[in-house]
Amino acid sequence: MALVPTKQILEEARKEGYGVGAYNVNNMEQIQAIMAAAKETQSPVIIQASRGALKYSNFTYLGYLMKAAVVENPEIPVAMHLDHGNSLESVVKAIDLGFSSVMIDGSLMDDGKTVSTYEYNVKITRSVVEYAHARGVSVEAEIGTLGGLEDGVGSGKIHLTDPQEAENFVKETGVDSLAIAIGTSHGAYKFKREENLDFDVLKKIRSLIDIPIVLHGASSVPKELVDNMNKYGGKMAGAIGVPIASLQEAIKLGVSKINVDTDGRLAITAAIRKVLMETPEKFDPRDYLGPARTALSELIVLKMKAFGTAGHAKDYAPKSLEDMKKLYTVQVVEKMD
Repeated sequence: MALVPTKQILEEARKEGYGVGAYNVNNMEQIQAIMAAAKETQSPVIIQASRGALKYSNFTYLGYLMKAAVVENPEIPVAMHLDHGNSLESVVKAIDLGFSSVMIDGSLMDDGKTVSTYEYNVKITRSVVEYAHARGVSVEAEIGTLGGLEDGVGSGKIHLTDPQEAENFVKETGVDSLAIAIGTSHGAYKFKREENLDFDVLKKIRSLIDIPIVLHGASSVPKELVDNMNKYGGKMAGAIGVPIASLQEAIKLGVSKINVDTDGRLAITAAIRKVLMETPEKFDPRDYLGPARTALSELIVLKMKAFGTAGHAKDYAPKSLEDMKKLYTVQVVEKMD
């Protein structure tokens, strides 16, 4: 089995200068599509589930489906990641399900909407780091807030990450990767006109911290997917995402993990709409979920190639959670000394 912590995947990506997509999943077809793309391109991959996705599947169902992806693809390094955990309790649930990586989003209070204080963020993040590291699980945290909403999570306002605060936060918490806000937004309507990412903030943060950087709200919302949605009955006027060229520039400047959710939803829904509109007599779920799975896989292949992930699956021998436990223990002892 090639279940690995996100920490290892991202450190390898940073060392070689490529990015790794973290793709949100809710069901079997999404997981199968992502893994098919990873296998085709020989890419390490992060499959992630939000709290909302886990709740939708009664937790265990989605957890077992994600484990199946690991078992069925032993040659592909796979991280099972919790996206936007909001409490130690949510992190414990994910780790109990077998997740190798978790995100604690202390940038918001546990209601998922109210911007927190820096002190609150540090306190909850440190508690998660202590719990997760003792079990070999890597931890992502966030400083700053994105615009838009995802699964009902988000303040709806953009607060760019303060570089000095980011440096202090990493030192005070011991996190393995840091999600920052440089102008991206959750959802399909990221910008009013053209994207406006603050690469100067990214450069400054990269110069101050020595762990992988994460970009949330990084779907590109391709025009062809939006057009297909609208062609087959959708209503998505004015949806704008982050251009691939901007994401590639962000990778060059130090971003290692790129979260992608909206693009997958668009690919799936456009494919389903097409089948149901062109062949309204069909009612077997396989008739529309199959094409949806194919559409998503084709999209993820393009992402893996664009981010530079393709071809890197065999670059390293995966570390197990037991290996990571020992590594974290060594790091703690060294800090104490």
